[in-house]
Amino acid sequence: MNKNFPENFLWGGAVAANQCEGAYNEDGKGLSIQDVLPRGIKGPATEHPTADNMKLVGIDFYHRYKEDVKLFAEMGFKIFRTSIAWSRIFPNGDDAEPNEKGLQFYDDLFDECRKYGMELMVTISHYETPLNLARKYNGWVSRDLIGFYEKYVRTIYARYKDKVKYWLTFNEINAMLHEPFMSGAINTPKEELSQQDLYQAVHHAMVASALAVKIAHEMMPDAMVGCMISCVPIYPLTPNPDDMIAVMNAEHMNFGFVDLHARGVYPGYMKRYFRDHDIQIRMEPGDEEILSHTVDFISFSYYMSACETADPSKGVRVEGNILGGVANPYLESSEWGWQIDPQGLRYALNQYYDRYQKPLFIVENGFGAVDQLVVDENGNKVVEDDYRIEYLCEHLLQVREAIEDGVELLGYTTWGCIDLVSATTAQLAKRYGFIYVDRNDDGSGTLERYKKKSFDWYKNVIATNGECL
Repeated sequence: MNKNFPENFLWGGAVAANQCEGAYNEDGKGLSIQDVLPRGIKGPATEHPTADNMKLVGIDFYHRYKEDVKLFAEMGFKIFRTSIAWSRIFPNGDDAEPNEKGLQFYDDLFDECRKYGMELMVTISHYETPLNLARKYNGWVSRDLIGFYEKYVRTIYARYKDKVKYWLTFNEINAMLHEPFMSGAINTPKEELSQQDLYQAVHHAMVASALAVKIAHEMMPDAMVGCMISCVPIYPLTPNPDDMIAVMNAEHMNFGFVDLHARGVYPGYMKRYFRDHDIQIRMEPGDEEILSHTVDFISFSYYMSACETADPSKGVRVEGNILGGVANPYLESSEWGWQIDPQGLRYALNQYYDRYQKPLFIVENGFGAVDQLVVDENGNKVVEDDYRIEYLCEHLLQVREAIEDGVELLGYTTWGCIDLVSATTAQLAKRYGFIYVDRNDDGSGTLERYKKKSFDWYKNVIATNGECL
């Protein structure tokens, strides 16, 4: 039997404003938390932007987006996922009026995509909270941020409601537990942050997320709003029942966010966690009603799986896409230590769909590697990235299996469809794209764009709706 992708499957690619746009202080943009994170999550925030912060220039997408969107269209993208830089619209986050030049930039970008028939998926908040909201309010620890976020949401919905169909409220919202400054603009140092403040901040963000869904359904009846989760499936290191309970507890920390988004209530296991850790979530009148506005679909990033064990002396802990775990002895790893597990994606898709019966969307999947730009026999500069083709092909074959399993999947956007600055390491050396950008970690380079071997491969995947895999 022929295994096919659905007829209207949305193939595309994904980026984030803070990792590609640059132009950090142009046209009225305010500073975001990313402008003071020159080492990503690997180092402390600086007081002011510093010249070694690769994100200040990024890949200059702000000035070169027409060239880049044309390349995406050449690959045949049905959808392009990007984010709006909140501090382009409200430079300080608490401004009375939005910045018109910021609004106009996204009008121009979205029009350029639509010119080629591309749908848009917009992440409302993708690790780029206005810096002022971190410094003045301590980020999402303050309930004031719900109001600032609502104002921002209403502004961009009103402006782009006829251009954007798919919206994501927060990028990888579960990352707030692991990287409270990058994910939640929480200025309190991680080691001093109390569980009480951390989970209160999570509650505020979840209320804001549900409010964004509620407002979207009122203002844009045809739009679809999703949540976005960092998905790292977890396996027991051994068949020991203690390890299985360790897996369950670890999964609860991630499923709790999806349960709230997809079911609209705090699950019992989260209430138990709060009791056991003496956390009292302060609920305001109306919060429960707002939380009942559930998402239309569930989206997630997938790069790797991990193991868990109840015995700390067993296994080696590995870092990953913000979330980590214990290394799986059966898997190989990328240059950055992320374990490669295509079957984990099929497993995750089934797990989410069985649990929620809501449409799913893979909005990040990709392979970060050090690419070499070489000159071929015709004198063209290319990257022979067969390792990326192999990684994506193996994962997409498992996606096709999950669709055969009955999973309702709306689409697939590869992460970093054009090279960009890494969120975790703030390097450009860690490349994901089908398009090579000539810029190096020391800031040198021409910013010229070159197609990698994977460019034509992905173009063919889209053209054949996955039949060539």
